[in-house]
Amino acid sequence: MRHRGAASALYFTGAEDRPDSVLHDYPDVTNVIEALRVLIDLLFPGRERSTALAPDEFGIFLMRRLSQAWRLLRPEIERAIPFRWTGAAARAGGTPPPADAAAEARRVLREFTEQLPEVRRWLIEDVRAAYEGDPAALTYAEVQLAYPGLMAIASHRIAHEFYRRDVPIVPRIMSEWTHARTGVDIHPGAEIGHGFFIDHATGVVIGETARIGNRVKIYQGVTLGAQSFPLDEHGNPVKHIRRHPTVEDDVVIYANATILGGETVIGAGSTIGGNVFLMHSVPPNSFVAIERHQLRIRSGAAVERARREKR
Repeated sequence: MRHRGAASALYFTGAEDRPDSVLHDYPDVTNVIEALRVLIDLLFPGRERSTALAPDEFGIFLMRRLSQAWRLLRPEIERAIPFRWTGAAARAGGTPPPADAAAEARRVLREFTEQLPEVRRWLIEDVRAAYEGDPAALTYAEVQLAYPGLMAIASHRIAHEFYRRDVPIVPRIMSEWTHARTGVDIHPGAEIGHGFFIDHATGVVIGETARIGNRVKIYQGVTLGAQSFPLDEHGNPVKHIRRHPTVEDDVVIYANATILGGETVIGAGSTIGGNVFLMHSVPPNSFVAIERHQLRIRSGAAVERARREKR
């Protein structure tokens, strides 16, 4: 009994946002993820589940998917909304007056629904960018059904709409599920233009305040990260400041490049070579590459001679 009491003391059951809180009335992760999958299937019918439809049934299909997503998300957004003023960061910065969480959840979902056609238009451009940017892509269907980069972008465009409307927690649940599934970690706050293509996808990291222009192509292992961040008087990171780079239109960033800092701007039309580590801006139409390290290739005969000399 003594051990049970000691364990119970480690759980906080109140409403305050604390590291020891019990997550009893928080957004349901399962419902949020299911809603995300429904929305992806609405934007790319057949991507998440088999869909056989007659042409005259397609409008009904879209309405059913949207209604299903609404039913799943509305209560979870309603649970998340209070964290605007009860979350730890909000309390540290001064809390705004409470809103009607139920009414706010409905407003957010109405605005999101109105934005879906524009999200779909941008995703069509992303599909086209992947097809045109990858010679291995032989059909648009292949891109839509199989490319993890497109999956990551679709999920991000959904999560970003909720982030823009100041919905706490829910967008991050969406982005981290996508991160686990695709290997691409895009914070829902990142601003990404149309015609975006992530080739091979795995290991890409894009931070919260990154800004990416139109027709940008990046390869696996690219990081758009923070160089450093200021701390407040209590030693905690200051929230909601620019920490991540800006990438302008028509930029290509090759594998494993790392670009850091909120003041760093990659000028339009530039190419960043593989394994580059960059913490300052470059002008438009730049080519950035590592030249200090040289690749040396020896023939098989030379390798064999070197082995004999060592004996």
